[in-house]
Amino acid sequence: MDLRKLKTLIDLVSESNVSELEITEAEGKVRIVKSAPAGYGAPVAYTMAPPPPAPAAAPAIEATPVVVAAPAEPAGHIVKSPMVGTFYRAASPGAKPFVEIGDTIKQGDTICIVEAMKILNEIEADKSGTVTQILVENGQAVEYGQPLYVIE
Repeated sequence: MDLRKLKTLIDLVSESNVSELEITEAEGKVRIVKSAPAGYGAPVAYTMAPPPPAPAAAPAIEATPVVVAAPAEPAGHIVKSPMVGTFYRAASPGAKPFVEIGDTIKQGDTICIVEAMKILNEIEADKSGTVTQILVENGQAVEYGQPLYVIE
């Protein structure tokens, strides 16, 4: 199974009310189980098993269960990428970034650009507050739903 697809599935389970998800594909089977100890982010455990053996095939190799602790969510409101693309902090190379850490912003202010398919999409703040963290480097590829900024 593609690692991006696996990461997406883990993120979906982590962010939803679903406590367990099992998917079987030609490449194998994936089972994702969520449990949340008090006071911590939701760790996610998943197991990958090889595909079922075809008749007269060699015996299947048992996959070892792996426990992955979900990264701790930063405190404050998280602005996430609404699309897959390339993250830019400024309107053009060499220009002043839209926001810096410590800047006070208002809802609707442009805070960055995500370029997707040669289209520059201005991303606006969905909450007013102070920028406390910038979680992505300029020019870095971002995924849908990836945290970009923390606003408090």
